[in-house]
Amino acid sequence: MKKTIVFNLLFALSIVACGDAISENTMIVTGKVKGLKKGTLFLQHIPDSTLVTLDSLQVEGDGNFSFKTELESPEIFYLYLDKKDANDINDRITFFGEPGTITINTAWNTFDTDAKIEGSKTQKKLEEYQKTMSRFNFKNLELMQTSANRETALDSVQMDSMQRLSDKNVQRGYAFALNFALNNRDSYIAPYIALTEVSDANVIYLDSIYNSLTPEVADSKYGSKLGEYLAEVKAINK
Repeated sequence: MKKTIVFNLLFALSIVACGDAISENTMIVTGKVKGLKKGTLFLQHIPDSTLVTLDSLQVEGDGNFSFKTELESPEIFYLYLDKKDANDINDRITFFGEPGTITINTAWNTFDTDAKIEGSKTQKKLEEYQKTMSRFNFKNLELMQTSANRETALDSVQMDSMQRLSDKNVQRGYAFALNFALNNRDSYIAPYIALTEVSDANVIYLDSIYNSLTPEVADSKYGSKLGEYLAEVKAINK
């Protein structure tokens, strides 16, 4: 009888242990929201076209949190904070998730703008890309403000000149995005940029990105989606 009880206890403990096991595809998202006394955090992603919540956590007191989920492939995730303040602005952090431990530290009042994300190589590539792209976006904003803040309206020649400057800046941004993807063919960031940033570029360039991907990246979520997208575009243009 005692042997049976011991066996059953060990079996139950083994089930619990398996449930908490960490595999090579496990992603752990942990960190702290400084100053957060009470709120709900949600770990979210978009498997197809709809935003889905994978897990949620009530935060009370110190702002510490931890999530664990299994990944099929590295992809974009979102950490959403419901602060119960009737304000949805600055409440969602976007990050590139991958297996391993990812640490996100931020503050409740600057949740998305003050976030420091560590532990994801692809996230670092995303931040590198975004840092340069922000310069092109700022230049466009600067051109728009220059036109809007003038005391007198621009004449047709001046308008054409501003438009050419804007178009040139956009083209430079496209060229940078395409080259960044090509130069990072071994990173999951490459197909992601191709799909989300320059999907309307010439199919020749997108094809070059796809064909340059390493096998592992090509088989990933965004690599597969890029392949499917290219097949659809080529079928339409036949």
